[in-house]
Amino acid sequence: MSRVCELTGKGPMSGNTISHANNKTRRRFLPNLNDVTLTSDILGQSFKLRISAAALRSVDHRGGLDAFMAKAKDEELSASALKIKKEIAKAQAAA
Repeated sequence: MSRVCELTGKGPMSGNTISHANNKTRRRFLPNLNDVTLTSDILGQSFKLRISAAALRSVDHRGGLDAFMAKAKDEELSASALKIKKEIAKAQAAA
């Protein structure tokens, strides 16, 4: 299971742990990923995604999964999220 957000593409970063004696040791900063079930209003269906806490706040801020997917860039989305985006776009065009 990769440590990458399915909606924003946010992944691990690297940096240094700096001790009181100013010793530098390499470390990884991992994203705060959560397993979440989000519901699409247009499709009337739920989707299980592994997204970061920041992405979850962004989804709420934009007004739900449908509105978030409409503005999301295709490069940032995972394969499963891209599939969901296309289903939502098709349902919006039909409605």
